[in-house]
Formats: sequence, C-alpha cells, structure tokens
Amino acid sequence: MTDLTPKPRALAAMLASLSMLGPFSIDAYLPAFPNIQASLHATPIEVQQSLTAYMLAFAGMVLWHGALSDALGRRNVILVSLVAFLVGTIGCASAHTVHYLWFFRVLQGVSAGAGVVVGRAIIRDLYADAAAARLLSMVTMIFAIAPAIAPVLGGVIVKYSDWRTIFLALAGYTVVLFIVCYRRLPETLPREKRQPFNPRSLWRNYRQILSSPLFHLKTGIVAFNFAGLFLYITAAPVALPTQLHLGPDQFAWLFVPAVSGIFLGALAANRIAGKISFMRQIGYGFCFLLAAALANVLLHALLPPSLPWSVLPLFFYTFGMSLAAPGATLLALDLFPDIRGTVASVQSFATTLLGALVAGVLAPLASHSLLWLACGQLALALTALGLWLTARVLRRKISA
Repeated sequence: MTDLTPKPRALAAMLASLSMLGPFSIDAYLPAFPNIQASLHATPIEVQQSLTAYMLAFAGMVLWHGALSDALGRRNVILVSLVAFLVGTIGCASAHTVHYLWFFRVLQGVSAGAGVVVGRAIIRDLYADAAAARLLSMVTMIFAIAPAIAPVLGGVIVKYSDWRTIFLALAGYTVVLFIVCYRRLPETLPREKRQPFNPRSLWRNYRQILSSPLFHLKTGIVAFNFAGLFLYITAAPVALPTQLHLGPDQFAWLFVPAVSGIFLGALAANRIAGKISFMRQIGYGFCFLLAAALANVLLHALLPPSLPWSVLPLFFYTFGMSLAAPGATLLALDLFPDIRGTVASVQSFATTLLGALVAGVLAPLASHSLLWLACGQLALALTALGLWLTARVLRRKISA
C-alpha cells in the first residue's frame, strides 16, 4: 500500500459505489416493468427478457474483466467500463422498441461487472487475511444500500415520472462515479506483476483455475447462497403484486428486510474478522441462513401469505449469507495469488450465470407461489451446504 492509496473507509466507499451499478441496473427498473411494457408495446415476457439479456451479458463479460485487469491494470479497466456503461444507460433511456432496450441492456451488462470483479482484486492486492476480510465486509455493508433503495427509488420515479427517468438518474450517478474514480482510484497492480493477455497465457490461467475442485466448491458456496436471495428478487415483479397485493412503490417490503440482513451480516463479519477462522465464520453463516430457509418453508406450508411474516425470514437468510460470503470469497482467491483478477472473474461469472438461470428458469416457475419460492430457496441453500462440507473433506485429504 502506497501513500497515494485512499484510507480503507474511502476505498471501501469507492469500491462499493462501483459494485452498486449492478443492483441499480437490476432492481431500480423492476417496478417499471408494466410501464415499459405499455410504452414499448411489448409483452411481459419481452420485458422480462431485458433482464435476462443483461444477466447473460454480465455473466459472459465478467469472465474477462479480471483477466483484462491482470494484463492492463485495475484502474484502466474500471474507467473504460464506466464509459461503456454510461453509453448503454443513455441508450436504454432513449430506446423506442423493446429490441433496442435489449441491445443497450446487453451493453450495460458487459460493463457493469468490472467494479465487483476488479474491486475484489484491488482489496487482495493491498490487504491480507483479516484486514482483507474487514475491508471486503465494509464494502458489502455500503453496497447493501443499493438493493434497498434501488427498487424504492425506481417505484417512486415511475409513479411520478417516466420509466426513462430511472435510466437517466443512473447515467448521472455513473458520471459522478467516473469523476471520483479518475481522481482518486489508485493503480494497485504494478507493471512488472501484470500477466500477458494472449491466448496461451489465458488458456493456462483459466485451465489452472477451472481444473481445481476446491475452487469450484468454494465458489459454489457464495453462488448458491446468493441464488437463494436472487430467486426472490427476480420473482418480485410477479410475486409481490399477486401474492402480497403490493404496488410498484411498495417493493420495500421485500428489499428492506433482505438488505438489512446483508448490512448487519457484513457488520458482524467485519467485527469477528481475525478473531475466528474463516471456516467457523462460514459455519455460523450457514446456521442462520438454513434455519431461515427452513422456517420460511414451514411458514408458507402452514399459513397463507401475509405481511410481515412472509418477508421476515429473508432478514435472517441474508444475515447468514453475508456472514459466510467474505471468508468463502477470500479462500477461493487465495488458491491462486498470482492471478487474483482472473480468479475474481471466474467467481463472479459463476455467481452471475447461476443468477441468470434462476431469473430465467426458476423465478418464472415459482413466482406464483410463495411456498414454491421458499422451497426453491431452501434447495439452493442446501446445495451450498453440500459444497461447503465437501470442500472441508477435500481440504483435509489434500492436507494429509
């Protein structure tokens, strides 16, 4: 860490603000689906596919952000991505057909993931072990604001203005973020440590990562736990109006408990970093999220949907998810310390690809029943638990 590096809190705020582009791109326009449908003369499926197009583009490009940053530098990749995201956002605001909206959502998707991926690499470039875990959890705490306020702001904007205003507001946010990063974001990867960006080097790095069973297992812990939350997020436009009779400006009923859990779970992870092992921290996280997922299933199996009980388990689920995530993320990054950017890319790719599958397959199937949503969340959490237990067994065998 150099004298020019921002203090940890300032760096956390900057990296969290970059990470917020993803939630703002997804959550803010969810309440506007009916308005977009009417304005662009599109079907509900066509509007839903704008989210799927974004997610698939995000997942595809996020696989390369880290490799590009390993070769070209962290700062350069983030600045170029912000410019591309701004162009895509302005394009979304000016789209006159749903097909144009798809195109510019794809452009948003290929650029929005740079902050998440490169941000993890920057943290690991500068800090180690407990310090890295504390900073990562601090980023999560600040980042948690986005999923809470994005759908609320989107609902208010679409109630009093036009859905295009949502994207114009996001464009303004991107301009401010570019100026701040241009002035304050440090370059944390010296030229002598950069990796060549050529087919042979990329093939070697990706093969090394993808051939590691431990990497797949540790990455799957975060991916499947997050998928349990993302199932609810992507089902919200259908589930909240039909199951809980909520309007577009009442999405806070779902997002505030979920994001409060993320914030407090990250705060707990920040406080216990360095005091207990990552494995024990992950175990505590699973205790919370599995208990919440099971209670959610039992609640909806026995009682009809109602507020606040139908959304309360999400608080405890996301608390456990946020408690487990920093340790699992850093354990995967530490498997390949020389190519952390590429590792972070593959991590994010796995999480995003699974999220896209959840949005495109599971959410449409389960969105008409809160019981089915709860069962889906429990199944995803149990899958994550199985991956974690398998990783522990495999790690012991490798150590022996």
